[in-house]
Amino acid sequence: MEIIRLNGKKMTDRKAAHAYLKKKLHLPEYYGNNLDALWDCLTTDYSGKMIILHDPQMVHNQLGDYGDSLVSLLKEVAATNSATRLILAYPLRS
Repeated sequence: MEIIRLNGKKMTDRKAAHAYLKKKLHLPEYYGNNLDALWDCLTTDYSGKMIILHDPQMVHNQLGDYGDSLVSLLKEVAATNSATRLILAYPLRS
């Protein structure tokens, strides 16, 4: 199983988020840079991925409701596709 670490801080806006996801998740050239395309790519990929999203709160902070939808989509993908696992890694608070 491939382990893919995503950094929530790298998703500063929609365009940056999709470019980052395309690179890190090895999405195809024809990837449409939107949530529907992300869903289509991830739910049909059975190669085996463990996605660790570090600092998911930053995705919300930087993208607002769109960030919430993105994190929800990743959760739904993991629930739908048995070859994909998702871990949300929140920073430790002191």
